[in-house]
Formats: sequence, structure tokens, C-alpha cells
Amino acid sequence: MGRFTKETGGDFKQPPAGNHPARCYKIVDLGTQVGEYQGEPTVRNQVLLTWELPTELMDDGRPFSVSAFVTNSLNEKAKLRGWLEAWRGKAFSPDELEGFDLEKILDTTCMLNVIHNAKGKAVVSSIARLPKGLECPPAVNEKSVFWIDAWDADTYNALPDGIKKIIQQSKEYTAKEAGGFGDASPAGHFDDLEDDIPF
Repeated sequence: MGRFTKETGGDFKQPPAGNHPARCYKIVDLGTQVGEYQGEPTVRNQVLLTWELPTELMDDGRPFSVSAFVTNSLNEKAKLRGWLEAWRGKAFSPDELEGFDLEKILDTTCMLNVIHNAKGKAVVSSIARLPKGLECPPAVNEKSVFWIDAWDADTYNALPDGIKKIIQQSKEYTAKEAGGFGDASPAGHFDDLEDDIPF
């Protein structure tokens, strides 16, 4: 595996490929993003989910983390719904679909299948319930949630610059900025945005 450069200038290794016990510790609302898929325009409300892999440790002793961009949708064809049902081990009932709160997955354990894509980047391939009898070590990273419509400046400022740029491209951020908040400059396209099928 190659090495990759952090925004701070240091190097870090990608999480190893394979099946890993994992714990979700971060949810970031990216807002409504306008893009393109196979030549067609797309409009998707997206979130970034991040898990720690507590049985796979970096050189400094902290667990590796892996993230995934997904459309914030429980449509029957959406990747997020498929992942959540595999994670739960059962399908959603109609009532559950109406009232599901995504924050329920925070601090919830699962089994993540991580692969390395053509660029050498670790990506989440699939999610499942932890096998019976398998324990996930205690949480290391602090839980964190960021929602644009419940803006928290400290949480936003702690996000990596690349994630802030994605948020700045959202319709929700643009509306807030027009209302007199925010001092960020317009952001360019974020090439690593990978997601499930469009609407």
C-alpha cells in the first residue's frame, strides 16, 4: 500500500483491507449536493459516516478510522438503507422507516468489510452485524454529530478542510451564508466524493 498525505503535511497509512469489528463515532451532514452521475445531473442530500477499527491500530496506538459518503435516504434502493438493514439484521417496518433517527447508529458496533479501491484508498464495501460471541473493544474516539440545520460552530471548525468545502457547496450552507453567517470562500469540486445510486 502507498502512503497518503494529510492536509497537515504528515503521512498516514490507509486502514487495512478485510473484515473488522467497528464502531460508528461520527456523523456529518453534508447538505444537498448537486453533481453528476454517468452524464446525468444529480441532487442528493448526503452524510459522511465514520467508524473506528479498534482491533487495527496505527503506529501511535490509536485505531484506524474509515469513512463513507452516502445519500441520506431510506429509499429501498439507497445504499444507506441496505447497510442499516444488514447492520440491524432485519428489514425496516413501514413505521420504523417513518421515524428512524440516524443518530441511533452512533456508538453502535458492527462488522465492516473494507477494501482498497483502484486509487489505493480504503472504502467500506459492506456492513453486517457482529457475529455472535465476537466483542468490539471499547470506544476510543469521542462521538461527534454535525447537522447543518442545528449549526454548531465548534463542531464545524473541528472538521477537516476538505469536508468543510463540501458543506460549503451545499444549498443549505449557501442559504445560511446569504443570511449573514459564515466567512468561507466558495469551494471547488471534491473529487473523492463516492456514493450510492442517484435519485
